[in-house]
Amino acid sequence: MRDSSKAIGPLGDLSIDYVEIYVDHLESAAFDWVDRYAFTVVGTASSADHRSIALRHGRITLVLTQATSDHHPASSYVSAHGDGVADIALRTGDVEAAFAAAVAGGARARRGPARHAGPGASVTAVIEGFGDVAHTLVQREAGEKPGLPAGFVPALRADGDRADDVGLVEIDHVAVCLNIGDLDATVDYYRDALGFLNIFEEHIAVGRQAMESKVVQSLSGDVTLTLIQPDPTADPGQIDEFLKGHQGSGVQHLAFSSPDAVRSVRALSRRGVGFLTTPAAYYELLGERIDLGERLADLRATNVLADEDHGGLLFQIFTASTHPRHTLFFEVIERQGAETFGSSNIKALYEAVELERTGQRGGRR
Repeated sequence: MRDSSKAIGPLGDLSIDYVEIYVDHLESAAFDWVDRYAFTVVGTASSADHRSIALRHGRITLVLTQATSDHHPASSYVSAHGDGVADIALRTGDVEAAFAAAVAGGARARRGPARHAGPGASVTAVIEGFGDVAHTLVQREAGEKPGLPAGFVPALRADGDRADDVGLVEIDHVAVCLNIGDLDATVDYYRDALGFLNIFEEHIAVGRQAMESKVVQSLSGDVTLTLIQPDPTADPGQIDEFLKGHQGSGVQHLAFSSPDAVRSVRALSRRGVGFLTTPAAYYELLGERIDLGERLADLRATNVLADEDHGGLLFQIFTASTHPRHTLFFEVIERQGAETFGSSNIKALYEAVELERTGQRGGRR
């Protein structure tokens, strides 16, 4: 998915630096990521208005922030949306040039460039994204490995080996649910302000429910947003439920890449992560749809889904949401050359559920 030949201009080198999640209870949220997802605490920060913990697994950096006063934006965010993604920070080699180009393209500025001293010195600026989600633009020293947000103190001890059994690598994509009528405007915003390309679009119908989806990606290929809005002519479905529970547009899930989805799912399951189950009929149909050989048994055992496009195979599975509003969950995804997002699985799952419901499984009940 990445094409470095396109990485030109001040917006051509964007990548995800970290994702910040606003939470109601910091220690509880951090413990969940450390204990169940094998993340490591790599830094902390605090002020009179907030407390934050930074965690890392592979090249994924998550920042959890809890407001300690009504003056911090996490307070109103959590009140409106519950725990959720509030900032998708984008790393660039030149924040001042990237910020100027973004604003010239129509980006809504929250804060102009500022320099930060101390450990992991950086330059940052902030622009708006979609809904209440912002993008902090981050500039670090050339060649510097994943760092910490400004103001963080590195953890005294960070055991990076504890994540080896799970094996998550990076954020493959971010799935975003948008209010009806916002899809095209959001695509235009990312194209004009950040130079993203509209690389994929489709209409997905599942029974009487339907949704519109467009995928935008940075010129570097390192930042991918899957944008989804409900089809207003269809019956309400899961996207409508998200928008109601979240009270507006926001991040539905983060997809974490893995070189071996089955292995990652088994390791995460041992740690207590719950995943969505898949009807047995799905795998009967899958064997007819894709030649997977002996791996089909492993997929069936772990409920991992499979799809195929012009580039190769895709394996994916979604976690069962533990969010009180069921508005945030996560995905484990393995790509063997595939460049799309498993949309065929939506239809295949629907057909499998229908076979289960009507008992049309060749007598295998």
